[in-house]
Amino acid sequence: MSNLYAKIAQRPMKRNEEQIFSVFPYHNIEMFNVLAPFHQNSSAANNNSGGAQQQPSQQQQQQNGVGRGGAGPSGGAAAIVVENMQVTQPCSAPSSPTITSPGALSSTSFCLPSSTTTTTTATGIAASSSSSNSSSVIACTTAADTGDPNWQATKSTVRERNAAMFNNDLMADIRFIVGIDEQVQTIPAHKYVLATGSSVFYAMFYGGLAEDKEEIKVPDVEPTAFLTMLKYLYCDEIHLEADNVLATLYVAKKYIVPHLARACVNYLETSLTAKNACLLLSQSRLFEEPELMQRCWEVIDAQAEMAIKSEGFVDIDLKTFETILARETLNCKEIHLFEAALSWAHSACTKIDIEPTSGNLRQVLGGALYLIRIPTMSLEEYANRVAQLGILTNQETIDIFLNFTAKNKPKLTFPVKARAGLKTQLCHRFASCAYRSNQWRYRGRCDSIQFSVDKRIFIVGFGLYGSSTGAADYDVKIELKRLGRVLAENNTKFFSDGSSNTFHVFFETPIQIEPECFYTASVVLDGTELSFFGQEGMSEVSVGTVTFQFQCSSESTNGTGVQGGQIPELIFYGPMGTSSGNGSSGAPHGTGAISGSSSNNSLNNNKPSGTGRGGSSGAKNSCNGGGTMNSVYADNGPNVLNNNGSNGLGALALVNSESD
Repeated sequence: MSNLYAKIAQRPMKRNEEQIFSVFPYHNIEMFNVLAPFHQNSSAANNNSGGAQQQPSQQQQQQNGVGRGGAGPSGGAAAIVVENMQVTQPCSAPSSPTITSPGALSSTSFCLPSSTTTTTTATGIAASSSSSNSSSVIACTTAADTGDPNWQATKSTVRERNAAMFNNDLMADIRFIVGIDEQVQTIPAHKYVLATGSSVFYAMFYGGLAEDKEEIKVPDVEPTAFLTMLKYLYCDEIHLEADNVLATLYVAKKYIVPHLARACVNYLETSLTAKNACLLLSQSRLFEEPELMQRCWEVIDAQAEMAIKSEGFVDIDLKTFETILARETLNCKEIHLFEAALSWAHSACTKIDIEPTSGNLRQVLGGALYLIRIPTMSLEEYANRVAQLGILTNQETIDIFLNFTAKNKPKLTFPVKARAGLKTQLCHRFASCAYRSNQWRYRGRCDSIQFSVDKRIFIVGFGLYGSSTGAADYDVKIELKRLGRVLAENNTKFFSDGSSNTFHVFFETPIQIEPECFYTASVVLDGTELSFFGQEGMSEVSVGTVTFQFQCSSESTNGTGVQGGQIPELIFYGPMGTSSGNGSSGAPHGTGAISGSSSNNSLNNNKPSGTGRGGSSGAKNSCNGGGTMNSVYADNGPNVLNNNGSNGLGALALVNSESD
């Protein structure tokens, strides 16, 4: 998606457009000065985008005996059908469109759901419910054959007849000269259709400032984006791709087409990653999209180091750059922010064609430099890197050295308090833990569990049970997968003090977890044979505003499942709920309470209850040395949890189901 995040240039606004936009004073004028990028591969994309090529002349149409179509190759007029494309015909005004993850979209486009009876299939195309008779499905063509004098008779609905007029010279009463330089394209349109879909077009053609023009120049819009908007106005279809979504959002905002703008924002939200979050934050600020801004901040806060090292970071505007540097919740070392700021300043020098010397870098950074909390770096980071670059003045360099070493510290212009960062949250999936004299054991086998969430979160690590026979060291490999693909793994160690507390192990960087998708958390431990294990497991757990669902994993070969075993905790960053008792890394053990019962198999970690030790979970662990636990253990077999049904969840028994 690198082409999506190209630089944004400014273009002048034509007088006619200035008059129209003066009617709508609530528009962000800064936004209209932003030109969505003209991508290097746009000409190639036009060959596939439908309706994006120069149209044949009227003489060629007459020779071919057909009307002009919007998707044919240059110089030709034959209608071309989009492969396997179907849309649902609306029976009423369309609602705000929703789209699936870009990974699930077809390579061509997605279509706008047009009624509440439609559902989105795995391919991203809106599909009609099989039980619904309120809508019909029609084949969508990108060029309509209007050469037949009786072509209207072949179109049974208003929507089909409107679609036949898309990018068609037939009866066109306005033409737009869209783009600049080699990207200029003349696009025919019909005032009535445009005016019924946009208040800006209505004012332009029928309002008090209307001008009787046959052509209107639109130099600040990409032709492909303009055609995408027209496709929606004529056909109720939205075709978005990574290369045109920002340009389409710009044109939708410019001409006040809110449903199209909402679809663009949805697409951007689903494609949001640490690699594009900073640039999308900059764009969402210009486009005045607070929800998209919030999603960007969630990613930047949790994966700050990845975000500021991304290619697009150097292209953000100064205001966004300063806002990121001032962010209190960034989960990032200060030295990384300093290096990212230098990269941004170096790029800024290149853009204005000046040498990136230390003095020029300092001048370009200006007051933004004082947003970097240099005194909170380690002395080694400061002395070996920052102090030697010549960015700071001599006095600043000396004062910061004294701040590190002197008892009487000088007053600094840089912030001296470290950033708060994000607070980790814990999802604890067991009501209690247990131990026996001959369980839980490890033989290099894998303990794993599958989980999903209803909101985007970032997994930081896992909480694990340790030795039940005294202090011990463990080597552990942790892994996170989705659909069999490893998203992150880490080989690490932890020390168990022999208590029933959980012990936290972490990935090197947080991993983004998308809602409504199942992920597999796995661990392989090597250490003292006997350990605690969880019991009375819950299939659904709520932490703040996030709901987790658990199910057994086929990769678990050591007995861990929903009912009991290892991996009692998932450590994550996520939206903070109104409740304050879900705990954080390093919080007292037992900061959560069970609110669900065994019968409904649910757990809520939000309410504070109990006390405990160590950096452990939100649910208090009660250790059971006997009771209903029946144990049969053969030395070479895995741990297997059986449900005997003696209580709400059933008593747990460990048996050997296989031998090496």
